[in-house]
Amino acid sequence: MQELAGQKRKTLDSFFKPKKPTEKRAKAASPAAEGESRSDESQDPAETAIVRKDYPQELRLEYETIDASWLKHLEPEFSKKYFTALKAFLKQEEQAKKTIFPPAIDVYSWSRFAPFSKVRVVILGQDPYHGPGQAHGLAFSVRPGVRTPPSLVNMYKGLAVDYPGFVRPSHGYLKGWAEQGVLLLNAALTVECHKANSHANKGWEKFTDAVISAINKNRSHVVFMLWGSYAQKKGAQVNSKKHLVLKSVHPSPLSASRGFFEAGHFKMANKYLRENGQREIDWSCLPEK
Repeated sequence: MQELAGQKRKTLDSFFKPKKPTEKRAKAASPAAEGESRSDESQDPAETAIVRKDYPQELRLEYETIDASWLKHLEPEFSKKYFTALKAFLKQEEQAKKTIFPPAIDVYSWSRFAPFSKVRVVILGQDPYHGPGQAHGLAFSVRPGVRTPPSLVNMYKGLAVDYPGFVRPSHGYLKGWAEQGVLLLNAALTVECHKANSHANKGWEKFTDAVISAINKNRSHVVFMLWGSYAQKKGAQVNSKKHLVLKSVHPSPLSASRGFFEAGHFKMANKYLRENGQREIDWSCLPEK
């Protein structure tokens, strides 16, 4: 795990070599960054438009790693007081040499895996995994080679109820879902090593509220899976007349037995997508790389 974390830090260091901002925006990250690959659907030209030609140095991470399709919706957040305070907090954590997950280059990887117009399903989590080598920017997902977390094991069990032919993969890497338009979004996007919820109430929640709001207002027929009271409260802003809102207990071992396995959310999501002229999610598409 330590070796993997070290590799990511090196990737980040090489990615942020000093360079002059140019009019042509980078792909979203270095070749080693996650989320570079796309689905076979072509990008909407409007989504790749340049938001601005330069930017403050303190917002370099945002402007160079958030996908352009999301950046145009989220850029207004950067000038708000809460976001300025959040960035100051994160800088203090860095100066104190605290270990933060996921690696900086992956904080916004969810935006690169699932461009704005491609999002068909939203699954909300609370905060990133706080163990070494686990978090990589997608809620509930862990890197190949990392033990599948208990909540994700229960998600796989729920899938097997909905689709009896589903075979649980040997890993917990959910890139295959994300690239189909499943937005795996945590409420807080960073966490300190071994300290769950340590970055809660620092500003991330307002930012991810803006993510949800952008989908709610500018898209139609998106499926929101709200598992547990926390996700349900966060998703209360979603208009259930233009989107499908599915609610259940959380897949955590502490609550999953109280109805998660029988909720049928994965099958219900596909039925709704199909009825609204969209491609279904192939929930069994979970390549390890």
